[in-house]
Parts: sequence; structure tokens; C-alpha cells
Amino acid sequence: MNRFIELAAGGAPNPLLPHTAEIIVGSIAFLLLFLVMRSKVVPMFEKAYTERTAAIEGGIAKAEIAQAEAKAALEQYSTQLASAQAESAEMREKAREQGALIAEEIRAKALEDAARITAAAHASIEAERAQAVTSLRNEVGALAVELASKIVGEAIDDQARQSRIVDRFIEDLEKSK
Repeated sequence: MNRFIELAAGGAPNPLLPHTAEIIVGSIAFLLLFLVMRSKVVPMFEKAYTERTAAIEGGIAKAEIAQAEAKAALEQYSTQLASAQAESAEMREKAREQGALIAEEIRAKALEDAARITAAAHASIEAERAQAVTSLRNEVGALAVELASKIVGEAIDDQARQSRIVDRFIEDLEKSK
């Protein structure tokens, strides 16, 4: 066939077809290059690929562990938050109850103090009234004795008699009201 191509080209070698020696040298060089690449370069690529795969898988595993830890921390935080909210609500309720008890105690003490002050005021008023009645009775009695002395025309010196006159006068005044 080589001959046919040479003859077709007019007896001159075809520039598109390489010489046989070049094909053999090229094939040997390619084979040597292939063997060197296969023995030296490909293992380094495979090693790098394996390391990269391990790093990626390790990173994924670390990410999954970190995600699991984050999820556990979130659950723990949520539990603690719920516990704190429940405790806070319980403390507010206790404070509200204590506030109501304190308010009731203050109200009861205020009513007791008001009742005591009112009773003391009534007792003071009654004592002052009794004192005023006694003072008024003595003054009215003295005036009545003086008036009776002037009407009778003689001095009434007997104490018992004065007392009876004053009592009768006051009774008459009370009846006339």
C-alpha cells in the first residue's frame, strides 16, 4: 500500500506519511513516557486523590459531628430555657401570693389600728364629756345654790342639802328637754 501511495504521488515520498523509523522511535518514546507516567505520576495523582477524598470525608464527618453537637447543645439550651421560664413563672406566682398576703396583713393591721384609734378617740371623747358634764354640773349646782339662796333669802351651807337641790334642778332640766 505504501507503494501505491508513493506511485500515486508521482514517485516522491508523501509528506503526510512519516517514515517507518520515526514511527518506531515515536512509539518507543511514547511507551517509555507511558511507563514512567504510570509508575511515577499516576501513583502520586492517586495518592493526592485518596488524601483529598479522605480530607473531604473527614471534613464531612467533622461537620456531621459538629452539627450533632450543635443540635444537642440546642436541645440542652431549649430544656434549660424551658426550665428557667417555668422557674420564673413559679417565682412570679409565689411573689404574687406573698404580695397578696402582705397586703392583707397590712390591711388587717390598718383596720386594727383604725379600730384601736377610734376606740381610744371614743374613750377620750367620753372622758371629756363626763368631765364636761361634771364641770357643768358643779357650775350649774353652784349657780343653783346661789340662786336658791337669793330666792330663799338665806344661805344654804349644808353640803347634803346643796347636793339634793343641784340634783333635783338638773333632773328638772333634763325632763324639760
